[in-house]
Amino acid sequence: MKKTLLILSAAIMMCACGNKQNSEEAQNPFLTEWETPYGIPPFEQIKPSDYLPAFQEGIRQQQAEIQAIIDNPEAPTFDNTIGALDRSGMLLSKVAGVFFNITESDGSDELNAVMEQVLPIISEHSDNIYMNPELFHRVEAVYNGKDTLNLTVEQTTLLDKIYRTFVRNGIALPADKQAQLREINKQISALQQKFGNNLLAETNAYRLVIDKEEDLAGLPEAVRTAAAEAAKAAGLEGKWLFGLQAPSYFPFMQYSERRDLREQMFRAYSNRGNNNNGNDNKAVVLELIKLRIQKANLLGYKTPAAFILDDTMAKTPKAVNSFLSDIFKAANNKAKQEVVELQAMADKEGATFKIEPWDWFYYADKLRAEKYALNEDVIKPYFQMENVRKGIFAVANKLYGLTFEKLDSVPLFNPEAECFKVSDADGSLIGILFTDYYPRASKRGGAWMTNFREQRVIDGVDVRPIIVNIGNFTKPTATTPSLLTLDEVETMFHEFGHALHGLLAKANYVGVSGTNVTRDFVELPSQIMENWAFEPEVLAMYATHYQTGEVIPDSLVRKIQALSTFNQGFMTTELAAAAILDMCWHNLSSAEGIEPIAFEKEMMDKIGLIDEIIPRYRTTYFNHIWAGGYSAGYYGYLWAEVLDKDAYAHFKETGIFNPETARAFRTLLEKGGTEEPMKLYRDFRGADPNPDYLLIGRGLK
Repeated sequence: MKKTLLILSAAIMMCACGNKQNSEEAQNPFLTEWETPYGIPPFEQIKPSDYLPAFQEGIRQQQAEIQAIIDNPEAPTFDNTIGALDRSGMLLSKVAGVFFNITESDGSDELNAVMEQVLPIISEHSDNIYMNPELFHRVEAVYNGKDTLNLTVEQTTLLDKIYRTFVRNGIALPADKQAQLREINKQISALQQKFGNNLLAETNAYRLVIDKEEDLAGLPEAVRTAAAEAAKAAGLEGKWLFGLQAPSYFPFMQYSERRDLREQMFRAYSNRGNNNNGNDNKAVVLELIKLRIQKANLLGYKTPAAFILDDTMAKTPKAVNSFLSDIFKAANNKAKQEVVELQAMADKEGATFKIEPWDWFYYADKLRAEKYALNEDVIKPYFQMENVRKGIFAVANKLYGLTFEKLDSVPLFNPEAECFKVSDADGSLIGILFTDYYPRASKRGGAWMTNFREQRVIDGVDVRPIIVNIGNFTKPTATTPSLLTLDEVETMFHEFGHALHGLLAKANYVGVSGTNVTRDFVELPSQIMENWAFEPEVLAMYATHYQTGEVIPDSLVRKIQALSTFNQGFMTTELAAAAILDMCWHNLSSAEGIEPIAFEKEMMDKIGLIDEIIPRYRTTYFNHIWAGGYSAGYYGYLWAEVLDKDAYAHFKETGIFNPETARAFRTLLEKGGTEEPMKLYRDFRGADPNPDYLLIGRGLK
């Protein structure tokens, strides 16, 4: 998954003056130039108390910049209006780039308290910009005359995007409706943060403590060791501690012979935010969807989905629903076949029960071992985290000529983070990449890419980006390094694909730079990277045994290749079900009388989701759609997979490291959002994407 930050934001004046203000500015790291390598934020100097004053000053500065655009006596031109607007708010972006990254990856109660103060003023500031009639008058003048301005493709794209943003943010509404929209935006912002905070608290709160070794039956030694170390860190030495973070939860569900404990873990995981406690998200969800419906209605749309999708490749809910329906039917049918196989496996072992959701991972692992003579514990020693990362870097080098140099003497936002300088083949700077791969209580779950600084050109200088890859992968223990599952390897490649999209950006304007593209296009660069992860040629570059240094043998490579379509009925069904659930919520024109859990069940029953599978994310912990920017957009992973599978077929046809094909795809990455997405794709591929490649790639056709 990718997290994005929306940084055009809220109006409050800084209440300070004279010597006091000068003193505060001197002490606040955001209000000085950073004399750090490559402009990396001086994390060790930044205190939670620095953020609010810095946000306030950033807002004040952007207000002044906006007013200067309005007061410009010259006729509106692209540069003095659109370009100037794109260049405005640099301090605000600087502060937000640090703050939102830190609160997601290393949050605290103190930072959450700051967030509660910051979100309303950011929301207000954004509204002050996009509801400013004088500013829009100049933007509209440029937009109406664009055919006479001899603009570049990038400039035209940025102009269209900014104009649409004003319209979609209510510039055409009368004053009373604008006031209503402002209040809705504030409430949505606060509720989204509340949803994420509740989910993090729920995830951290659950603990399964085991004090009898016989209750660890089936768990590999590495899983036991990690649980023992987690218990020790929690003051429970001599016991074993399991939680709902992915590196703890999924191995337990895959290996534990204790069916009753698997059920307990499953119910805790699948009911996060649904426990009628202080962290319950049901009321938050209902209030959010009601506000989103109100917002869509104010802006002339019947549903939130209709409003959101109008600015995407898909364009309409009907197109998305049709797309998802076809995939779900194929996947659900395959999953029904998989259930029969799992039940037969359980029956053969003497089971007297019907397969339930908490049995799937356990028996799928047994079936995989029987079908392919392969247990993931045999594979994991070949996927030490550091080696996988080296492999990813090697792929980027072979495709695009990039090199990665670890930087040891630079500020880090957390001791577990690492920093790399990324250079092009000619030695020029591409950007800076941070990686931060292990779970901790202060970090939200999942994996994502974001940035501390986006690429842009300022006064003719190409300012290179500072990119971040975040994960929650298997941690090293006292006796073993971090050994990744195949899913974790794939996720690391995925997030690095997003990183490349940001790193290789070559735009003049930040508004269309890097990952500033439509939601259903942004996953193409990430998902295509997954395809290289388990290619035999690529595995030979990085998959070496952490103890012996032996390159992964061909016999294991063949089994990994054979596994590519194993369990894909389940994997695709849970993903498509979550995307459909997202659309069901955001296709609502009214939420009156709805009870979230009953609504979810009704929608899943309606599409025929089998009892043995739940959506990948249930309503009360679906962070993507309630707090992560993917509302009416979770389908984008599958939508982009149509593109990525078709694009990778082109690499396979020409050679997975073919220089010309790689150069063409690098051009697509460099252009970011500077052109219409499908044009960029057709320029690369020479044709429209073939949707069959998605179903073929997942073994569904």
